[in-house]
Amino acid sequence: MQNLISLWKSLSMMRRMAVVGATVAMFAAILALSRIASTPDMALLYSGLDSRAAGEVVAALEQRGVAYEVQGDSIRVDAAMRDQLRMMLATEGLPPSSGAGYELLDGLSGFGTTSQMFDAAYLRAKEGELARTILANPGIRSARVHIAQDGTQPFRRDSRPTASVTVGTADGTLAPAQAKALKHLVAAAVSGMRAEDVSVIDSVGGLIDAAEAPVATDRADQLRANVERLLAARVGPGRAVVEVSVDVETASEQISERRFDPQGRVAISSEATTKTSNDTRPAGDVTVASNLPEGDAQGGASGQSQASESREMVNYEVSETQREILRAPGDIRKISVAVLVDGVQGPDGWAERTPEELAVLHDLVASAVGLDTARGDVLTLRSLQFQTPAELGTLAEAGLLASLGGFDLMTAIQLAVLALVVLVLGLFVLRPILTTKREPMPIPMEPPLALPGATRVLDGEIADDDPEPEPENPVDRLRRLIDARQVESVEILRDWMNRGRA
Repeated sequence: MQNLISLWKSLSMMRRMAVVGATVAMFAAILALSRIASTPDMALLYSGLDSRAAGEVVAALEQRGVAYEVQGDSIRVDAAMRDQLRMMLATEGLPPSSGAGYELLDGLSGFGTTSQMFDAAYLRAKEGELARTILANPGIRSARVHIAQDGTQPFRRDSRPTASVTVGTADGTLAPAQAKALKHLVAAAVSGMRAEDVSVIDSVGGLIDAAEAPVATDRADQLRANVERLLAARVGPGRAVVEVSVDVETASEQISERRFDPQGRVAISSEATTKTSNDTRPAGDVTVASNLPEGDAQGGASGQSQASESREMVNYEVSETQREILRAPGDIRKISVAVLVDGVQGPDGWAERTPEELAVLHDLVASAVGLDTARGDVLTLRSLQFQTPAELGTLAEAGLLASLGGFDLMTAIQLAVLALVVLVLGLFVLRPILTTKREPMPIPMEPPLALPGATRVLDGEIADDDPEPEPENPVDRLRRLIDARQVESVEILRDWMNRGRA
């Protein structure tokens, strides 16, 4: 303790402040790291719960005295206790599901329950069961099902139930193919309902039309499977890569066409008419008397005239062509096929397949996909060398740390960092300060002693006017000086020893 006190007194004010600061920093680092080491590793317990369900879970955790953290809509607990807490909360029915199922019917008794009450409870139970089934999909976070069934008009013939499904996905939006699956799921669970009577609404993407499902993708997958199966029989499995792109019509179109051909006329009716007329006139001058019945015209000469007229009418029908064209979505507009085939391994190594073999494979693939060049279909077939995949590694086995039961790697890392900080502070901060050479404190010098009968004072220094020649080596010079002046040397040593005792 005396050494520490004397060491502290020998330090200057700046060094004392440096020692105090380094000590405080070291203890602060130790406390911070110990706090981090003692803090449990928090893991996700539940997320995406509504306010009521999250409140019930938090109340259950507080009742058990379990430390938890709430971050947004997520509840985190100690990672070592997460699975155990999930099982314990599940026994209590926590978190509650989004809707009750057929257990609603258990509370209905025969007394005081009307048919309308039972039908309403049965409809609610079916909605809850459908929501539970939809939530079984890991990509769906929330689901609500509403079924509208008109039971107040029993004599209405064309009445069909309808339904709406609202879902919230964990990542992104719901795909049209998944929406189509939900439509069929709900329609199959409700009697008299069809898939088109179900509406699927995504909380992010809005209304999803299942008719927009990529029909081209299904058709392309089918064509790809057919081509790969065909090529595998020749080149072997895994030695051919096929990509098929199908461009389909997505819009519906109806065309009505009517054409007339003026050159293609046909006679459908014909009518002929002939008309003949005779006219008799008296000869000579025409007078008033000649026009009377008893006039002069009766006895005179007369003239006659005859006229004939023929008329024919023919009715023709012009040739007419009438056509209606209905183009529905799903018609193929273009098919593009790309085929990559591996070569052959010969005695000289890899070799490309012959053009004759590639031509045969080209014809086979074209027949398999129904290639139509007039439509604009494209088929590309090439033979290239495949890259050999790297060999798979050996089976990973448990290491030394995993075999130690209860060993926490994170805790070991934190302790190692703590030890490193302490070592750095000790070696690079405190040690240089404590091991610095201290300047000796000045000792009051007494006047040098003078030997009796001596003409000079003994001060331990060699005079410059020494008659003896000065050697080049200081050690030899000191040895000669001691031999020549032994008495004076003894007195000087005695004086030094007395000063050290004082």
